[in-house]
Amino acid sequence: MAEGALFSVSSGIIRKAGDVAVQEIALIWGVKDEIKKLKETVSTISAVLLDAEAKKHNNEVKLWLQRLKDAMFDADDLLDEISTEALRREVMTRDKKAKEVRIFFSKSNQLAYGLRMGHKVKAMRERFDAIAADRKFHLDERSEERQVRYKARQQTHSVVRAEDVIGREEDKKAIIGSLLDPNVKENVSVLPIVGVGGLGKTTVSQLVFNDEEIKNHFELKLWVCVSDDFDVKIIVEKILECIKNEKPKDLEMNTLVNDLEKEINGKRYMLVLDDVWNEDREKWSELKKILMGGAKGSRILVTTRSEIVAKISQSIQPHVLKGLEEQYAWSLFKKMAFEEGEEEMNASFLEIGKEILKMCVGVPLAIRTIGGLLYFKKSEIEWRSFKTNELSKIRQNESDILPTLKLSYNYLASHLKQ
Repeated sequence: MAEGALFSVSSGIIRKAGDVAVQEIALIWGVKDEIKKLKETVSTISAVLLDAEAKKHNNEVKLWLQRLKDAMFDADDLLDEISTEALRREVMTRDKKAKEVRIFFSKSNQLAYGLRMGHKVKAMRERFDAIAADRKFHLDERSEERQVRYKARQQTHSVVRAEDVIGREEDKKAIIGSLLDPNVKENVSVLPIVGVGGLGKTTVSQLVFNDEEIKNHFELKLWVCVSDDFDVKIIVEKILECIKNEKPKDLEMNTLVNDLEKEINGKRYMLVLDDVWNEDREKWSELKKILMGGAKGSRILVTTRSEIVAKISQSIQPHVLKGLEEQYAWSLFKKMAFEEGEEEMNASFLEIGKEILKMCVGVPLAIRTIGGLLYFKKSEIEWRSFKTNELSKIRQNESDILPTLKLSYNYLASHLKQ
């Protein structure tokens, strides 16, 4: 895993552990100190990630990084579960009507649930302590400046769990087909993926990036999260970091450009520029000139919400990402809103669920957020109340997803509102 991805996950853990809602519920469960220690341990480990990545040719370091990666994903999931429980409490507190019903359900048995989660937090903290104690490879702390960049804004990365993605196989195949098309004339061509927020442009790009056919076809695979700061110098720095697994020492623009040209010259590469907002054609042209030295068949995959960005960057017809087809949207909704197999026992919920799903217009972010909220509502009364009191406020056309996204955003935990 590239150090940028590990930094992104570790910074997410640190941020979530410090979230006010997480702190409050940790205090109730009696694990506030455990959360604090977990946060401190992850911070300590994060400080040596750069050096660990630079030494990952050492087999022991490589195995240590794998243990760390697995633990970070698990800790991230655990803190998401705690954040969701905090959000559930907040929502339930506002929903007085279902008070009599919800006390009968296991998730509302706060003593038992709190004890169970407390044990999980303690076990996770001990797991990270063991990983930190096993850091016997003379790893050094490096450049706080580098880490600050990751804290400034949530960074995307190339890692994805394919089993968690529903309904994007056809998009993946179409994009790979365009990337590998031998009839494209330019040595280095650009394929934009365009669509509104929440559709999963980054997720589809991750699926493509990790596909075996793509891995075998490209000599270099690079991932850079651009976001709203389209600074050509910074982007060149990030690309060089991806290639060399270390920050460039000489930050003069001319040196950076020369180094990058040497690294990509004659090599067939694939570069993902994720979350691009820049609509300045001149800036894009400047960056593109620097990247033109790749071998024939090199590709740049750009994800963006802006049709203007897609237009000024494209040399291959853009792939327009749309909402999930109904069958896949329903599969995702069931996965988020029900325990496995539970929907068969709750047939009375299905009709309400399908009415709610229509308001999500196939947008995975909306489906995941709203389905996740409904997961904690165990009575038909609560589902109907949510539909009546929340979704009935939305007025939209069939193709207008913005009101639903706004509702989804309002219900996201604060650490996810990036």
